[in-house]
Amino acid sequence: MKMKRYLSKSIEETQKIGEELAKEIDKFFTNKNALLIGLEGELGGGKTTFVQGFAKGLGIKERILSPTFIILKKFKIRKKSKFKNFYHIDCYRLSNYKDLLSLGFQEILNNKENIIAIEWPEKVKEILPSNYLFLKFDFIDFEKRRIIFGEKRNPPPL
Repeated sequence: MKMKRYLSKSIEETQKIGEELAKEIDKFFTNKNALLIGLEGELGGGKTTFVQGFAKGLGIKERILSPTFIILKKFKIRKKSKFKNFYHIDCYRLSNYKDLLSLGFQEILNNKENIIAIEWPEKVKEILPSNYLFLKFDFIDFEKRRIIFGEKRNPPPL
């Protein structure tokens, strides 16, 4: 997959990028497991803002907030899709990958009807699949963010 770059000049544009990507997500799915999207970037970089638009593009009506303190939230996907569930995971507060495993992450990852957006994937890289989609969020200034979308290839998990 060729890497794509976006320049967002506002919260609304970041949400729109997420919404548009969600509408195209079925074509990226080729695995027998869940579709995993890692969201990398600094605090306040736009990760949760992107997820808000992404969830909207999946037909999710619930309000999307960062799951920083609850770690994991599950939503039903309402639109017609091969996916049935959307998980939003925030690993910022985790001590290590074992914390995520204790929440049933492996079962979530093994279900091909799931889409998983995981913030701070680098904190649990030991249990991530060898390749997944990623978005990297870079601050340009107070309003602008550069968003890079592509495929991440890691060594095989433990």
